[in-house]
Amino acid sequence: MKNKKQQQAGKSRQTTPAARVQRELLPEQSTELLKELHILTRDGQLNADSRRKLKQINHLANLLTPDLERLFGEDRDPLIIDAGAGNGYLGFVLYELWCQPNGRGTVLNLELREDLVTRARERATTLGYERMVYEQQAVAELVPHEALDRPPVWHDRPVDAVVALHACDTATDDAIELGIRAGASVIAVVPCCQAEIARLLAGTAVHAPAGALWRHPIHRREFGANLTNVIRAHVLEAFGYQVTVTELTGWEHSLKNELILARKVQRRNSLALKHLQQLLAGLPYLPMGLLERLLPAEPDASESLAEMAAAEA
Repeated sequence: MKNKKQQQAGKSRQTTPAARVQRELLPEQSTELLKELHILTRDGQLNADSRRKLKQINHLANLLTPDLERLFGEDRDPLIIDAGAGNGYLGFVLYELWCQPNGRGTVLNLELREDLVTRARERATTLGYERMVYEQQAVAELVPHEALDRPPVWHDRPVDAVVALHACDTATDDAIELGIRAGASVIAVVPCCQAEIARLLAGTAVHAPAGALWRHPIHRREFGANLTNVIRAHVLEAFGYQVTVTELTGWEHSLKNELILARKVQRRNSLALKHLQQLLAGLPYLPMGLLERLLPAEPDASESLAEMAAAEA
């Protein structure tokens, strides 16, 4: 009888034949790009691991369609930032579907690993994607913390959209902050691991009744991740975004599957900010860095988060 590892290995080796791959693709999506990204094999087949990856990328690209239709329908040259881009799968797909056929628009990919940046630049050159740009830098480096009233720009260009697919831990917060400060029309993040709040919760009030929610490490990770995403959604709403939180794809494709999709609809939302402050006032620890960087600079916030936490202590 096969053990679980053998069963998983067997599933990973399953392939979708080239003749059926077309069913997995979006309209206008080419197999040539997917072969270049090594999502498809050289003979055009799709293994189980790559199929899961493609499902996530394509579903996110599909959900962004209304926003990208609006951006490219206007008289502008959209700038899309893929924060923590990794191999750039999402950025390459968005470029092929939107920037290439429209003859305008730039996808700026921010990634720290030099090998991934070098490889992606080579791919962009091979494909002739002149406005598929890779820069080796952290997302936070694009945020002008020394001048918080100045929105982030890239080569004097405003940011229209920020996406982040599985940016690890606080890198997702950096992507959200970048989008908020830039006043981006759309921010779409699929968080990866989220450990900041879990670290803060460790050893905190575990003997209080509510401490049972995070006393055990596995509960602490899950509770911390859920609370992190709740706060992220509230922050976006406070800064004038209409927020949808949902599954990206079926859980069989990824366990890191929560999509936070935010569309800019107003400058600020004072009621959402009030609800966020009420939520934070009841937490037994200093909140995460995203909040401390954003909210004290917000004129509607009557007191900093550190002061709120100290008052509760």
